Amino acid sequence: MLKRKYGDRSEWKRVLKRKYAQSYLDTKEFKGYITLLHTIKVTEPLSVRYGEHNICIVNDGYMWLQQFPLDKKHAVTTMFDANGNIVQWYIDICLENGIDEDTPWMDDLFLDIVLLPTGEVIQKDHDELEEALDNGIIDNSLFSIAWDEANYLTELINTRNFELLNLSNKHKEILVGKLK
Repeated sequence: MLKRKYGDRSEWKRVLKRKYAQSYLDTKEFKGYITLLHTIKVTEPLSVRYGEHNICIVNDGYMWLQQFPLDKKHAVTTMFDANGNIVQWYIDICLENGIDEDTPWMDDLFLDIVLLPTGEVIQKDHDELEEALDNGIIDNSLFSIAWDEANYLTELINTRNFELLNLSNKHKEILVGKLK
């Protein structure tokens, strides 16, 4: 069974004080849901390491914008530091995006892509995808869907044609005034 991840991140115990907003957009550039989580106070910062890079992705004042495009096999989380600078884009490969009881979600297909502001592209969790296949959580069809989407998005990123990334700041600004 695939893991369903919700845009409000309400289960996240690290976040002690938060503000949250979401909206549905149907524009020429994007059709789907966007969410914004403002982590006002966290129990402790969270950093990740990619090779030589150690990147703080959550701390007091950080914001996570999630974009859930309808009829696509991915969702994008843009992580902003307390000064509004993008620290990374995290692209989840998923079976589908949807909404449940007014909260956007994605069904995660394990494989992920990280894009750093330096332009470095990192494919992640291919081992989790292999393990899911070996354990019968996914079948060969879903395995292929995940790799096809990851390869397609990597090509778009490398040729600077993944337009959703260019909407990060615009989508954040739409939601900042709606934070509650």
